[in-house]
Amino acid sequence: MGRNLQNGERLRPVDLARGHGLSTQAIRNYEEAGILPAADRTPHGYRTYTSLHAQALRAFLALVPGHGHRTATSIMRAVNEGTVDVAFRLIDESHAQLLDDRRTLQAVESALRDLEPTPAPEAGVGAEPTTVSGPGDTFIGPLSGKLGIRPATLRKWERAGLVNPRRDPLTGYRVYDEADVRDARLAHQLRRGGYLLEQIAPLITQVRAAGGLEPLEAALCDWHARLSARGRGMLNGAAELAAYLRKHG
Repeated sequence: MGRNLQNGERLRPVDLARGHGLSTQAIRNYEEAGILPAADRTPHGYRTYTSLHAQALRAFLALVPGHGHRTATSIMRAVNEGTVDVAFRLIDESHAQLLDDRRTLQAVESALRDLEPTPAPEAGVGAEPTTVSGPGDTFIGPLSGKLGIRPATLRKWERAGLVNPRRDPLTGYRVYDEADVRDARLAHQLRRGGYLLEQIAPLITQVRAAGGLEPLEAALCDWHARLSARGRGMLNGAAELAAYLRKHG
């Protein structure tokens, strides 16, 4: 991509743009944003660039897939302003976010593995009357005991849309069927993995609409692929940025 340039060779905006699928206006915009160092000007006011600018452009474009456009811009601006430590901090923060995302994915996968079918909780002494109609139905007391949480937590999850128990028409008690128990167990595992209620609700909605966990497998595979792509992008960006730092001095 691009030509091998001598340090003293002068380039026009179109020379930088060519080979990257960019417009000359994009090159000028990158310079104005601080992604590229300031260009020299000819006596007639035209911008001229060098191999330093070409390497800066390669570094920026390599950083984007791993760090995103905004962070990549901030990294290059920091380098060009001479605050390299700021650039390193931004890179560290981006790596930390990737690690956090990997841990979140691991927590979700662990939660799904733990959702093996189990017998419905049995009602204990002092539990609600067993007027349930289905073989897997249970009440809030036995279910909260099985999960090791308080009944108030299940009620909070209900308000957040994580579980939707029906009401017994005679007693008014909440009745959790097998799907409700599954959703409660999934919510419990995701909460233990650090998920917020507002993050869990869409996931459980997807599981509920599909009638099971199978559709999540494709989503998890895609999640893995996107995290791997970010990791590779960070490696490629680091290599090009290191080359730019050597030129930048």
